[in-house]
Parts: sequence; structure tokens; C-alpha cells
Amino acid sequence: MGNKFVYISFIISMFCISNVIAQGDPDAGAQKTQTCSVCHGPNGNSINPMWPKLAGQHPLYTLKQLQNFKSGSRSNPQMTPMVAALSDQDMMDIAAYYASQSPVESQLPSSMENRDVELGEKIYRAGDTTKSMASCMACHGPTATGNPAANFPNLAGQHASYTAAQLQAFKNESRANDTNSVMRDVALKLTNEEIEAVSQYLQGLY
Repeated sequence: MGNKFVYISFIISMFCISNVIAQGDPDAGAQKTQTCSVCHGPNGNSINPMWPKLAGQHPLYTLKQLQNFKSGSRSNPQMTPMVAALSDQDMMDIAAYYASQSPVESQLPSSMENRDVELGEKIYRAGDTTKSMASCMACHGPTATGNPAANFPNLAGQHASYTAAQLQAFKNESRANDTNSVMRDVALKLTNEEIEAVSQYLQGLY
């Protein structure tokens, strides 16, 4: 029964993803992201490390975030007014456009030490059994490209500053739009040092 439920859930998720891709028009999305490009870059590769890269992100995940900003289930003083006038079609077009773009590499800071990279890799790949904390890889995959069927985002190459800020937000519960509190439960177990290390590690993955 359990395997059957997982299979059905997978099929439903893939249908939803295909639906977003089918209904979203990347060309229309390119026009609708003109304002977005001020912060996120003309092709979804932001320069400011506090603003996320959206290029190559799974369309269903981007759509969910836009919907959450509009509904208020995810709060951000910059994004909330930006999405207020967007229709569902607008959001699907924008999500389809960013999904069609290719992320560009960000350079890791020269101050990043090997021990920090090793700590980040250890947490990402193995978790911490002493804290009953599963690996990040279990949901986001070995190369951090995510799991579109489960709506787990692509984290590879994301700005470390942005990733760290989101982990801190999950930790203090100022962000709570994760399914079944999965990210809040994980972030609560991470120290500030571990959050920085895993964020830097993810930025270097391509």
C-alpha cells in the first residue's frame, strides 16, 4: 500500500509539473520578468548574493513561491507587492521562463577554508546522526539539483548568503511555507557555523 501511494503521488506531481510547463509560456514570461530583472538579473542570475538565482529552478517550485508570496504564507516586504497583481497565468509564464534559463557559476570567497567545505559537504551528504538529522542529499539529491516530483528545489550554485538567510529564517520560523515543517525541523538542528558551511558548499556545486 505504501509503495502504491508513493507511486501515485509521484504521478500526480509529475502531472502538475508537466501542466505548469505546458501552460506556462517562456516567451511571455520573458516579457513579464522585466521588472523582476532589476533584482534577479535579466536571465534569473542575480548579482546581489542576497537575492536568489532563479535560473534553472524547477517551475513548480517557483510557481509555489510566487503563490505563497501572494497569499501571504511566505512573507517578504519586497516580493509581496511585486506579486500582488500577478495572475496564475503570469506566474506560470514567469516560472516557465526561469526554468528555461541556465544558471551561471558564482565564485566562492577566497577566505573559504577547506575545513568549512568539508563540514558543509559532510552535513549535506551524511547529516548528523548525533542530532537525528538526515542528510540534505536525501531530499535535494547528490548534486543538489533537487527533486521536481516532490517539489524540492534546485540548490546547486545558489548564492551562499541567500541560502544561509533562508536556513536562518526556517530556524527562527519567520519562514514557514515548507511542507510538513521539514526544513524548519532540519534548520533547528543546525548551528550557525553549520548553516554557513553547508551554504558555501552548495554555492560551489555545479
